[in-house]
Amino acid sequence: MADPSPSGRASQGDFDVVLVVDLGAQYAQLIARRVREAHVYSEIVSRETSADEIRARDPVGIILSGGPASVYAEDAYELDPGILELGIPILGICYGHQAIAHILGGEVARNDVAEYGRAQLTVAGGALFTDQPAEQVVWMSHRDAVVRPPEGFIVSASTSDSPVAAMEDRVRRIHGVQFHPEVVHTVRGGEILRRFLYDVCRARPTWTHVGIIEQSVASIRTAVGDATVICGLSGGVDSSVAAALVHKAVGDQLVCVFVDHGLLRKGEADQVEETFRSSFHVNLIHVKAEDRFLAALEGITDPEAKRKLIGETFIRVFEEVAADVSDARFLVQGTLYPDVIESGTADAAKIKSHHNVGGLPGDMTFELVEPLRDLFKDEVRAIGEELGLPEEIVWRQPFPGPGLGVRIIGEVTRERLEILREADAIVLEEIRRAGLYGSLWQTFGVLPTVRSVGVQGDGRTYAYPLVVRAVTSDDAMTADWARLPYDVLERISTRVINEVPGINRVAYDVSSKPPATIEWE
Repeated sequence: MADPSPSGRASQGDFDVVLVVDLGAQYAQLIARRVREAHVYSEIVSRETSADEIRARDPVGIILSGGPASVYAEDAYELDPGILELGIPILGICYGHQAIAHILGGEVARNDVAEYGRAQLTVAGGALFTDQPAEQVVWMSHRDAVVRPPEGFIVSASTSDSPVAAMEDRVRRIHGVQFHPEVVHTVRGGEILRRFLYDVCRARPTWTHVGIIEQSVASIRTAVGDATVICGLSGGVDSSVAAALVHKAVGDQLVCVFVDHGLLRKGEADQVEETFRSSFHVNLIHVKAEDRFLAALEGITDPEAKRKLIGETFIRVFEEVAADVSDARFLVQGTLYPDVIESGTADAAKIKSHHNVGGLPGDMTFELVEPLRDLFKDEVRAIGEELGLPEEIVWRQPFPGPGLGVRIIGEVTRERLEILREADAIVLEEIRRAGLYGSLWQTFGVLPTVRSVGVQGDGRTYAYPLVVRAVTSDDAMTADWARLPYDVLERISTRVINEVPGINRVAYDVSSKPPATIEWE
């Protein structure tokens, strides 16, 4: 088996890197995003990462995230104390702040009064608060608090219930804040993080769209050499940007393969082929494999099994195409950072196996090229714009690789696919008609394979419901259900029930992520 590790990633390379040690925070991904927004590359690593492993990564800074536990709890998340002795600048946030104090001999105690929400911070000084007002609003989420800093630390800020709301040891360049600078409710949070990145870590703000493209192109050329590269192209923004990056790097060595697995939306196959043949002028192979995928999915109802079967069948199709292409050893995928996190890491429980991560077969013969693996969706869109991709591709709403296969809850059949295609097309048409498409992260229909009683034309029906799902988000790590206007929902419901045989009621999903996920499977 070839080495399946990803190649051509726009990762550390020539960029300074800040490592975010995940101590169980709900905001770890947000911290990483905020660092990147300051044009410094960041990456989340497990709390089990040792000091030696961190030293080997040569970061310019380390951020210790928040977490749900008490430093005194039996199941407290432990941190390798050696990390604090590396001489690398460190910023601890919330639980990370408390962990620093606890390890270095300070005192952490349970407050009589918890601090949740907005708090008034009084600044005494310190590197993180240079040229900032003495009073400012921050966002707290804790009950334990540092009540005495370790030896060598000064208290740089406090609140009425947190005597050590911020502390620093300038000699060792270790800083801690009890509040959350990464959330928008901390008014000066971005400025505080930039002070740490630029003034304390001396990080270079080179994580820019142009810099990412240049680094990625160079990495791809080094990894691929003269070999032919197969790209799994779906027509979505992720695979399209990945294809554009690889094409920029290796030109005619790229062969794009569009697999029509029969799980696409209405008219999508023709649209993808037309767009890429006319706009990209790349070697595009269109494989029509609906029968094959449906045969593989017959009788399968478990969501994980579906995703893995779809992922494996994709790979088998790509392997067969590659057999007819000279020296095709590499496979390009549009895998993103959230895909990797959600498919399971040491500190992120497996939410679902993305077909292009956890769904890959173990005996795959390709070497992967995943130039977007370290990027969030908004970064990918910006790179797509920089590469000159059409707006309708760059700003297309995300569509899962397994397609409608994971929007049919239960067994996937031709009949159910046709019902969902027609209903989903109406949903999207009405959302565009209302001018809402660009403001929503995702909008789609879900077909649960249960039936309910209805009345149409004075007769009894026994048909499927359609669940409409619309969410707002920045990166799909968290999402909120969209407050669609009632008249839009009414038009969707009326049209779906009147125009799509097999559906007799429409429901609207008002669940956010967490606790739900965006997709139903």
